[in-house]
Amino acid sequence: MTALPPDVRLMNAVSALLFAALLATAAWGLVRWAVRLPVFNIRAIQVDGDVSRNSVASLRANALPRLKGSFLSMNLKDGRAAFEAVPWVRHAQLQRIWPMRLRVNLEEHRAAAYWEARADGADSATEASAERVLVNSFGEVFQANLGDVEDEDLPVLAGPANAAGPMLQMWRALQPAAEKLGETIDRLDLSGRGSWRATFGSGAVIELGRGSLPEVAERFGQFARSITQVTAQYRSPLLSADLRHADGYAVRLRGVTTQIPGKPVNRKR
Repeated sequence: MTALPPDVRLMNAVSALLFAALLATAAWGLVRWAVRLPVFNIRAIQVDGDVSRNSVASLRANALPRLKGSFLSMNLKDGRAAFEAVPWVRHAQLQRIWPMRLRVNLEEHRAAAYWEARADGADSATEASAERVLVNSFGEVFQANLGDVEDEDLPVLAGPANAAGPMLQMWRALQPAAEKLGETIDRLDLSGRGSWRATFGSGAVIELGRGSLPEVAERFGQFARSITQVTAQYRSPLLSADLRHADGYAVRLRGVTTQIPGKPVNRKR
């Protein structure tokens, strides 16, 4: 048998490759066409998990227009984003279920506080954003209709951007001591310089100063353990307190202003 010249063998190899590429392209085009056939349309969506804030009908109305593709061609990541764009939905998991069904498992936000973002460098509570949004139980900021919040007693957190998580942790650390005083911390402010301020439900304002969570919590705990003796002695309600003093704290009662000595500490205002 006579061997083919090298140039002929090369041409045959190139032709074979081109033919294989053509077949692959045709096959890919056929697959893309097939998966878009009506027979592969999603026929049902099963919603599980948290649906207390959104009914199945409202979820479908809000998410379905955002869904693209058929049962086979849908990008599940994009589908998840479509459901997570629905108000009150924190996280969604999507799963294809044969035949032609989509299972969606939802986790909803649980509101833990209101959030007011403070402008960079702002120190006054009046300089917080006028627009209130919400903070969930994970310390994440999210937007939803505030009229849907059932718990009207949620605290207000006001601080620099991205501080909602640490502020919710601080509120949770301080609230038990406030409850022992028969109070609630209705508002917690964090200035641009890192100084904390708590406002009680009674209207009393407590300047907590700067420091880490354990430092501020300990400082507030010492105050909470002794202030009842002061208010009982003077028989006057607390109006404000300043815990930023190195040798104790200053209080203002109705008709009385005094400084209460305590353990000396080094605090920055």
